[in-house]
Amino acid sequence: MPRTAKSTTKTSSKSKATAKSKVTKSKSTARNVDTDGFGKSALSDEVVLEVKNLETHFTTRWGTVKAVDGVSYHVRRGETLGIVGESGSGKSVTAFSLMRLVPSPPGKIVGGEVNLNGRELLGLSEKEMTQVRGGEISMILQDPMQALNPVFNIENQVGEAIKIHQGLKGDSLWKKIVDSLQKVRIPAPDTRAKDFPHQLSGGMRQRVVGAIGISSAPSVIIADEPTTSLDVTIQAAYLRLLRQIQQEEGVAIIFITHDFGIVAKMCDRVAVMYAGRIVEVSDVRTIFNEPLHEYTKALIGSVPKLEEKTGRLPQIEGQPPLLYDLPEGDAFAPRSPLKFDEADAKSRPPLVEVKPGHWVQLSKSSVADYDKFSHLIEK
Repeated sequence: MPRTAKSTTKTSSKSKATAKSKVTKSKSTARNVDTDGFGKSALSDEVVLEVKNLETHFTTRWGTVKAVDGVSYHVRRGETLGIVGESGSGKSVTAFSLMRLVPSPPGKIVGGEVNLNGRELLGLSEKEMTQVRGGEISMILQDPMQALNPVFNIENQVGEAIKIHQGLKGDSLWKKIVDSLQKVRIPAPDTRAKDFPHQLSGGMRQRVVGAIGISSAPSVIIADEPTTSLDVTIQAAYLRLLRQIQQEEGVAIIFITHDFGIVAKMCDRVAVMYAGRIVEVSDVRTIFNEPLHEYTKALIGSVPKLEEKTGRLPQIEGQPPLLYDLPEGDAFAPRSPLKFDEADAKSRPPLVEVKPGHWVQLSKSSVADYDKFSHLIEK
């Protein structure tokens, strides 16, 4: 959730404290939302990562692709922030931007701030950033076979990050490698460390990627759809493991996914992205039970419900906009089911805090209750 973004409304310190209190002390009153499915979170009030008006563009022959277009949010220690949205909405590019891993050319971070533990990352040199990556912030990718090098054994791959960030060698390095594998519950870690990726199951490979991610005790882990290649049983075990590591280490997790079932059980707050922008962010119970933006409602409504008999599955009408040819103003307006005047969608909607901790991109073209909250927009 943005705290100081230019396009947002100002919030008093009292309302911020109220928002934090509501997230941490929320009762289990939500229907069909089990946020403790994989164990209780280790949420605190300390902000470890703050993103302000982040912009990442790609130059193509068709024009400039605004993959990330003014994204702002923050993550607290021990918190899991879910980022959801259709493919192409900017979720993964945002993650790569935080790590400063956007391929250049054609990509470039053109604006914004990324503050990690009080240090601004976008102004660091590449040498300084190398120490941050894997040390203070790490990333778990969705395909472990692409993340792991097939010609090196597990010992070499887990040990590489430890050597870079902690400078360990010999017996000390070996003990740290084994300890990292033990933390992700890999059996016989001293034996498995000698194996190559092809000798491990999909679940074990994903655990190895997790071991690399936590080996240097980062403050933030970015998990980019880490369960995509896992079957349902292994998926549940892996998510439970992530939550256990979070409880033990106090690490913040940014969880990128399409799976709302995982969001409900794993995340404390949820940010919904559309066309490179955040359109709504709140605690997970509010997003499921009281969504305001029509895109959020459509995403949740498109999830099949086993307890209901349905014919044709619901879908979101239309297609996401081309990011090099975004509509002027409200990018969701062409797909919105609401009735509105063309003039209502001409200007870019501001991200407004409509209730403590609940922010929404407020416009007549995308929010049915616009009139209820319009007085909160800064003139």
